[in-house]
Amino acid sequence: MTMSMQVHRDGFFSQRGVALQVSGLSKRYRTAAEEVHALRDIDWEVEVGGATAIMGPSGCGKTTLLNLLGGVDRPSGGTILVDGQDLSGATERALENYRLRRVGFVFQLFNLIPSMTASENLEMPMMVLGAGVEARKERATRLLEMVDLAGKADKRPEELSGGEQQRVAVAVALANDPALILADEPTGNLDTENAVAVTGLLRSLSAEHGKTVILVSHDPAVVESFPSVVSMRDGRFA
Repeated sequence: MTMSMQVHRDGFFSQRGVALQVSGLSKRYRTAAEEVHALRDIDWEVEVGGATAIMGPSGCGKTTLLNLLGGVDRPSGGTILVDGQDLSGATERALENYRLRRVGFVFQLFNLIPSMTASENLEMPMMVLGAGVEARKERATRLLEMVDLAGKADKRPEELSGGEQQRVAVAVALANDPALILADEPTGNLDTENAVAVTGLLRSLSAEHGKTVILVSHDPAVVESFPSVVSMRDGRFA
């Protein structure tokens, strides 16, 4: 598994990159009637700074896999190594720290706080980690510039279009400078033009800023624009 130091021109992303490896990964859920196998013995490796899209029908295990990689859920079996850290054996406190510092999430429903401006939404995760007021404001400004929303800092989500809200959501995912970006159907609520723009933005996080980006989608147009594509079916890579 390859590890490397990532140093970039813009000064945003200078931390050590992420290499991700899963081995024998499985996830089972018990229902009243049966045991459901959401993931079945997956082996997979993602290179530092890679951009990978996962496609497959609903219920194939895509979101389950993202939840495990993001430390939101725990596997039933197997291991998940992110930059040498074994998530499958991590404590709850360690997983919380991992989610705050090392992973950025982008969801279909934007997940912005309605009462806060774009800038305030960006500052919130930085505040949780104790960043000072001036540092938060400066970074929020720079991230909004990065996603082409420099003039929207004082706008609340209801004052933004769907595409603009999703670009703010991408910026929020970058607030604490994570090395791993996980995007779950990020274009599901967008029209074609905005879907293309957001997909391009996510790809640029890998190509221009050294982030490791993993996106899941059932939309072939979104998935096929990524340099690396894997298919899932019935809890396995097809």
